[in-house]
Order: sequence, then structure tokens, then C-alpha cells
Amino acid sequence: MMGVDSLVTAVGERRSRMLVAASGLLGLTGVAAGAFGAHALKGSLAPDRLAVFETAARYQLVHAVALLGAAWVQYTWPGRAAFAAGVCFLVGTLVFSGSLYALVLIGEPRLGAITPFGGIGLMVGWVLLIVAVAGRSDRRT
Repeated sequence: MMGVDSLVTAVGERRSRMLVAASGLLGLTGVAAGAFGAHALKGSLAPDRLAVFETAARYQLVHAVALLGAAWVQYTWPGRAAFAAGVCFLVGTLVFSGSLYALVLIGEPRLGAITPFGGIGLMVGWVLLIVAVAGRSDRRT
């Protein structure tokens, strides 16, 4: 029979693997989006629209790495805050970068209205990551 400590460890490891997989997916698609913007869109978009697309790709790549950091924190100090930080990074990136990609590619300016919600999600993720590590001294060996 599995004890409580073993169960907590198993759940923490599963959540860490999920966050790492999501990080990999964000990183992969972020590189693809950056290459698409640099090569396929460079000659066909106005410079200001291309800059918006590049911002979306940059934030996506930065938060792919942040998500990897949240996975490490979740593995090292299992808890709800670290996992929630990772979820906020993932959802925030999808909303922030996704709305900017759509804004540029579809040309619908109203999509820009949801971009700040993604940014708020990203900021909440950073706060939760701080909360997850604040005062933690119990390291996994």
C-alpha cells in the first residue's frame, strides 16, 4: 500500500512531467513561429505587424523556459503553487501569444482586446513561482 509521502511524490513527479512536456511543445512551436515570421512573413507584412508577431514568438519562447523552471520547482518542492504557476505560464502564453499571432495573421483588431488577459496570466504565473519557492528549505535528495 502506498503511503501519503509516496503518493505526494508520485503526483509531484507526474505534474512535473506534464509541465516539461508542455514546455517542450511551447518551445517547439515558438521556434517554428519565429522562423515563419522571419522567413515567410518578412516580405509580406508591414514592419509594425511583423514586430507584433516577433513579440508573440519571443514571449512564447521565454515562457517555454519559465514553464521548464516551474516543472523543476514542482519536482524539487512539490506543491500546488508550482503546478499552478506552470498552468498560468501555459494558458497565459496561449492567450497572449495566440491572440497576437491571430491579430497579425487574421487582421482582426478586436483580438488585441484579449491579449492583456494573457499577460495577466503570465504575471500571476511569476507570482505563484515566487510563492512556490519562498521559505522552502526542504530539498529533495
